[in-house]
Amino acid sequence: MPNQPDERLDRRDFMIASLATIGASAALVADAGAANAQTLAQVQSQPPAGPPAGASSGTVYTGDTIRGKQVVSALNVDDLAPGQKHFLYFQGVQMPTGQYWYVSVTVAKGAKPGKRVVLVSGVHGDEMSSVHTVQSVMNQLDPRRMSGTVMAVTDVSRPALEGMQRRWPNEGRGADLIDMNREWPGNENGLTAPSRHAGLLFNRLLRPNADAAIDFHTGTTGFDVTAFNIAGMDVPAIKAMAELYPVGQIFDNHVYPGVLHNAFIDAGIPAFTPEIGAARVLNLEMAALFVEGTMNVLKHYGIVPGPMGRTGKDVGVFIGNSAFPILASKGGLVEHLVKLNDKVEAGQKVAVQRDSFGQVVAEYTSGVAGAVTGQRSDAMAEPGNPLVFILFHKPTLDGGETYPE
Repeated sequence: MPNQPDERLDRRDFMIASLATIGASAALVADAGAANAQTLAQVQSQPPAGPPAGASSGTVYTGDTIRGKQVVSALNVDDLAPGQKHFLYFQGVQMPTGQYWYVSVTVAKGAKPGKRVVLVSGVHGDEMSSVHTVQSVMNQLDPRRMSGTVMAVTDVSRPALEGMQRRWPNEGRGADLIDMNREWPGNENGLTAPSRHAGLLFNRLLRPNADAAIDFHTGTTGFDVTAFNIAGMDVPAIKAMAELYPVGQIFDNHVYPGVLHNAFIDAGIPAFTPEIGAARVLNLEMAALFVEGTMNVLKHYGIVPGPMGRTGKDVGVFIGNSAFPILASKGGLVEHLVKLNDKVEAGQKVAVQRDSFGQVVAEYTSGVAGAVTGQRSDAMAEPGNPLVFILFHKPTLDGGETYPE
């Protein structure tokens, strides 16, 4: 039974597969891309001169310490001693008990002045390889040999991470699950704790300390993705960073509002999103590719010395601007006939589905020629579940698609 390529996905359901920050209609993407490109026109020649209006201009220590690490409610990395690594906790939103969600912050402050790059992970709580990637980059840095600053935040959505689940469990109107990567730039006086948490982090920690930013993700629970970057390639500063990674695919798309990298872009800060395989596991081999690419970015900005590693050119990176979703039309056991990164042709069979008797109840084909970006890793599927995503290039974006996130 053929799949139905015209079916559309609600974006909350769509990534149950995280290709962790892709999304929205192409019309919205086109508008956002133009706006982002205009916003970033000045970023190509010089970084923002200082913290944006309304942001804290100095570091604020709460007076508390946690396991010997000082707690801040606002941070300006210029206040920190150069040539050192600094380990802090940022005070986020309060819990229902009145205690705080504290976020881990590592700052490698170079001995010499230079650009500031922010590395973020843990926006979704089930994405372990992204956390490990950021930790590995920070462990390689020697501030005594650096010019500039690298700041890492590895546990943004603390309550989601505690349960190793994608969404923040919110208690506003009974139990609810909120995706923090729909909340940026947040609102310090918002209607939910995740919105306020995002506002606090963005206004007082992330935005004031970034000349460029990278928000690391993985696929979500139940869905596996290949190694790729989500990046608006029409913006030169973003294109330059994304191409420095030795990964096989780039999704050339700005995606929809509410994701963290777009909040940075709207603030005039070039940013993009790497995607690092499956959720809830530690893929060391894939993470190493993104460590290498991130070190290339830091060399690109002159923050760390040394020759460039491998880049997208070395691995023949495939670039597409659209993702074709193949959705389950039946319930049953799914057998994939292609692998991640495989090239497929239009009409090629990519999966079959069997019922409890072992009989084939559905066959699924690709409606486009492209490369496999994501596959359902849970063996069972019900109608509407995404089974496969095909990255491809559409000459004219018509606004009729929903993209994975």
